[in-house]
Amino acid sequence: MSKSKHFSDSQFTFREVTQNLSGWMSYFISQWKILILAGIVGIALGALVSIFKKPVFVASTSFVLEDGDSGGMGQMSGLASLVGVNLGSMGGTSGLFQGDNIMELYRSDRMLDEALLSPFDENQLLIDRFIQFEKIDKRWASKVDIAAMDFSIPRENFTVSQDSVVKEVAKLVREYQLSVTKPDRKLTIIKVTISSKDEAYAKVFNENLVENVNEFYRETKTKKTSENLDILQSQADSIRKILDASIGAFASATDRVPNVNPLLSSATIETKKRQIDVQATGAVYEEVVKNLEIAKVNHRNNSPLIQIIDFPRFPLERNEIRLVKGMVFGCIIGGLFTIFVLYFRRLYHNQSHVRES
Repeated sequence: MSKSKHFSDSQFTFREVTQNLSGWMSYFISQWKILILAGIVGIALGALVSIFKKPVFVASTSFVLEDGDSGGMGQMSGLASLVGVNLGSMGGTSGLFQGDNIMELYRSDRMLDEALLSPFDENQLLIDRFIQFEKIDKRWASKVDIAAMDFSIPRENFTVSQDSVVKEVAKLVREYQLSVTKPDRKLTIIKVTISSKDEAYAKVFNENLVENVNEFYRETKTKKTSENLDILQSQADSIRKILDASIGAFASATDRVPNVNPLLSSATIETKKRQIDVQATGAVYEEVVKNLEIAKVNHRNNSPLIQIIDFPRFPLERNEIRLVKGMVFGCIIGGLFTIFVLYFRRLYHNQSHVRES
């Protein structure tokens, strides 16, 4: 019986809940002066933020990425194997880079460093521009003398301090300015965005980064097939020279014995040797040229297609807090913060009264 009574005492009726809510509403209404004051303060702070906070400019480049056609090369390899040609060594680097990998390439230190050390204009590098508008030289004045550094010298001549500054600036760009996304995971469209308070810097940095990364991607994607193509071309040129020399030697041997006596076989030995050299060298040259032409097709098929869709143009997209929007958000945030403070203050007082009683 006692257990049942204890259970019923711990329940809340609908009337009690309504009275509790009514009590809280009455309490907040009684504090209307504080709430109005908090709203006014929030409006003022929101207005100050919207006025003094600099706008952020957004430079975006979107492009379509299509890797080389490995499927077509597989069919060609099957056909080539029928005539004794092995294309296994001529395969591309399809496993080296995929669409997602180029997104990580944009975030790499190497690509960001190269972009930062690219020229902004005739008198300034992009890293100098970044340091200027972000006031990095003043913020880091106690640690390093950035004003005395010359980032235009070759990278291999950089001091440890210069390398450290470049690394830290690249880290700031990666964390706060750079965004590399796929608008749709099913598509091969990639979007590279740079957000900065400096409109000109955002545009130039975005263009340099996209150009450097895409060029590096093309070169690396076709490096293996390009090297194979160069080797085959060099072999074809060398064998062609040997073939030309063999043809000349055969012609000279024939000219030395213009009217051969059919009864004297020894007189034709030299001519037959030269003829065999020409035939053997010609067969080798034919196979090398065949492989060379296949390698050229493979190289073209393996080259990725990077087609720019949109690129940054002035004026850039501008993100900023409008005055009215800042005032409204300031009022809402100030009011909610004050309500939480009043709520916990009343709970504290209620607990204090309970303990005293």
